[in-house]
Amino acid sequence: MKKIEAIIQPFKFDEVKEALIAAGVEGMTITNVKGFGRQKGHQEIYRGSEYTVDVLPKVKIEVVAIDERVDLIVKTIRTAPSRAKSATAKFSSWI
Repeated sequence: MKKIEAIIQPFKFDEVKEALIAAGVEGMTITNVKGFGRQKGHQEIYRGSEYTVDVLPKVKIEVVAIDERVDLIVKTIRTAPSRAKSATAKFSSWI
């Protein structure tokens, strides 16, 4: 058994969830998280003051699967969103 963790952008969640269900995943844990990385955030102005938003909202999906299904699940998460312009998710796998 392995635990698969994937962190994706929130707007991709519905497509990834539907693809996982279609692939036979019967359960998953979803957590709203925040993080930063290559996106580097953006500048915003609030009441005349400019500030940097560098910690962006993300969705963390956790799935526990038998070893034989891990590759299928990772592939499903990577290829599910049709709008993917860059890497869909960041992964970690635990024994």
